[in-house]
Amino acid sequence: MRSSLAPGIRLLRAFPRDSWYRGLTLVLTFLFYASFHLSRKPISIVKSELHTNCSAQGGARPNGTNSTTWCDWAPFDQDNYKELFGALDNAFLVAYAIGMFISGIFGERLPLRYYLSGGMVLSGLFTALFGLAFFWNIHVLWYFILVQILNGLVQTTGWPSVVTCVGNWFGKGKRGLIMGIWNSHTSVGNILGSLIAGVWVSSDWGLSFIVPGIIIAVMGVVCFLFLVEYPEDVDCSLPQHHTESEEKDPEVTFSDDGSCTRENAIDSSEGCREPGEEPEAISFLGALRIPGVVEFSLCLLFAKLVSYTFLYWLPLYIVNVAHFSAKEAGDMSTLFDVGGILGGILAGLISDYSGGRGTTCAAMLILAAPMLFLYNYVGQNGIATSVAMLIVCGALVNGPYALITTAVSADLGTHECLKGNAKALSTVTAIIDGTGSIGAALGPLLAGLISPTGWNNVFYMLITADILACLLLSRVVYKEMKGWCGCYARKRGFKEF
Repeated sequence: MRSSLAPGIRLLRAFPRDSWYRGLTLVLTFLFYASFHLSRKPISIVKSELHTNCSAQGGARPNGTNSTTWCDWAPFDQDNYKELFGALDNAFLVAYAIGMFISGIFGERLPLRYYLSGGMVLSGLFTALFGLAFFWNIHVLWYFILVQILNGLVQTTGWPSVVTCVGNWFGKGKRGLIMGIWNSHTSVGNILGSLIAGVWVSSDWGLSFIVPGIIIAVMGVVCFLFLVEYPEDVDCSLPQHHTESEEKDPEVTFSDDGSCTRENAIDSSEGCREPGEEPEAISFLGALRIPGVVEFSLCLLFAKLVSYTFLYWLPLYIVNVAHFSAKEAGDMSTLFDVGGILGGILAGLISDYSGGRGTTCAAMLILAAPMLFLYNYVGQNGIATSVAMLIVCGALVNGPYALITTAVSADLGTHECLKGNAKALSTVTAIIDGTGSIGAALGPLLAGLISPTGWNNVFYMLITADILACLLLSRVVYKEMKGWCGCYARKRGFKEF
């Protein structure tokens, strides 16, 4: 006598085949990009070990050495160590910002699976090379700068690739919530990177880089073996990017090359394209003409400036202000990323419900400014206050950043004016994140230059950037609110004016 089908198998069969492939894509891309951030985080944890107060450490110092710098790692044992740390951060971030604009163009024209897996393996190599300086006893600044530049360039393969994959598999319906949850990979990677780096930071800091480097390289191999780029590759149904009831943008028309304009023009791209012809990848200027790309790109520049300043300088700030050890400061800084997870999910949920991506971002940015001010002044008044303020600041700072780089990028990359051309998603994502990465490079650089004058001035800089990010969305917010008023008027039977 045969037994009935196992409950677990019945559960597996209850979900359609498409759902399993979509779930696999979501989980894989989550793990892939978490590993990217996992490999970026160690530098912020190790900074406080490369330059520390040696007089507070036990043990006899070598003869003829300075009592406060004998245990520091040259060349970071000098008085200008903060500027050197800023140079390290910017070597990575400037290379990342420049490479991102190029990366999207390559991403549209190369197989994403090869492109992403190759970038992950190379990222692992360069991350490990930074840590090997500890074991090879390297003390020259140019080595660290060069490794950071190369790592910044190859890490640009990650974001356009994973957003494009997710955009290919998921339609617009619940994109904000799905991508808000999915975007927690950034904070999960930062948390894991902090915890892993913290294990060896006070003993063998080189392993704080080597272990994350091995992890991202292994994930690159997994990407090569299992990633599916398009639903049609495995005979799955295509997602619906636009609904029939979705209101058309009256300002948007189409040029002859299929790109978007805000001028009155006739769409001639449909008539000149053969039925079975593969659509061409969109040009850089064509992507810039998609409504909203410029506004959200510039907003992300300032939002990412704030986020990355926290990413690279928060542990050192906690060490200097709260007088925690390097490991304790690293563990405490993960609370900012916990808040980032909550903020990303909340921003996605609100924007799906309201239909206003720009308004959601602007509201969170408005709230973030006073919270940053409060954290600087009262955030260190006890552990409970510090924990609560870090979580709230993380949610309000990273919420808009997460929404713009995920759901907004995917929305704009599949805009109605593209007529279903999926070849724009990677380029649009690269433009938005590349512009944001300029701010990510400026933030840590400005923090390194301003911090010698006092941490208060660093926070004033962050608050100013936050306000500017909000103001840059004014046009988008006005347009969304005008649309809401028009819908309300039509429902009430009033004439729109």
